[in-house]
Amino acid sequence: MRIASSPARWSHVASSPSRGTRAFGLGRGLDALIPGRDDDRGVLEIALHRLAANPDQPRATFDETLLGELAASIAVHGVLQPVIVRELADGGYQLIAGERRVRAARLVGLETVPAIVHETDGDATSLELALIENLQREDLNAIETALAYRELIDRFGMTHEALARQVGKSRVAVSNALRLLELAPETRAAIMEGRISEGHGRALAAITIPELQRAVLAVVLERQLSVRQTEELVRRKRDESPARRAGALSHDLQDLEAQLRGVLATRVGIVRTRRGGRLVIDFYSDEELDRLYSIITRGANGELAGTASSITTDHEDFPTT
Repeated sequence: MRIASSPARWSHVASSPSRGTRAFGLGRGLDALIPGRDDDRGVLEIALHRLAANPDQPRATFDETLLGELAASIAVHGVLQPVIVRELADGGYQLIAGERRVRAARLVGLETVPAIVHETDGDATSLELALIENLQREDLNAIETALAYRELIDRFGMTHEALARQVGKSRVAVSNALRLLELAPETRAAIMEGRISEGHGRALAAITIPELQRAVLAVVLERQLSVRQTEELVRRKRDESPARRAGALSHDLQDLEAQLRGVLATRVGIVRTRRGGRLVIDFYSDEELDRLYSIITRGANGELAGTASSITTDHEDFPTT
């Protein structure tokens, strides 16, 4: 690593996180690259216009509120922790780690940032450092973390067990994180935008049919369901799914189910129990419930009334507490 002499205006570097330095098998980890308060090695002040973004940046979204708070801190205290860069052939620099600091510095109008120039052995090392730096931070969302895990696995051929050791997580935690990448695009976006939590995502991952998952997500968002309520709703929907019930329903009941879906223009499920069964009718708004009520009451003296007499109707798809 090459580090230029320290400019007089730069005072100190924040110490590494209290949780300690991890030893990374793929490299020494980011903490080994950042000098502590007692380290007399300096940094290079790099003009922001000479600093290129890292195309392998794992972070896909930047919270504007948090970025504004960081910018306010930098306006008062300056950039206390240097970014990590590598020198390019054209004399410029490419950012390896610290994009939030760079963005915040630009917001407050700084022209330079303190940086450590790291002599990497190629793009692989640059990517590794960027991924590890982001994984060590607390503000990555669950999808960004999972994407970083996937990059480390794909680029470096790591197993789940090896990756878990590198990032200080359990194998189960790594596997659960990676499962989030199998979610429907709309569900992944909801996690990244903060509309649902990682816990909601894990619950929804149990639904492997994209259309059904999107329908359940719509209910979760509209009703602002908790994780526990989402888990219960997912359990009910999985029990009601055609794949689970195909062998339990007679052909007559399957035909009836299809007819009801056509008449009501919404998802309808017939669930057999030991003492009869349930007729589950999905609705996603009060207006839709009123529409369904009108259809059912209008047909009460017609075909619908006698056909489903032995099946109870349950509109309560999820618990209210």
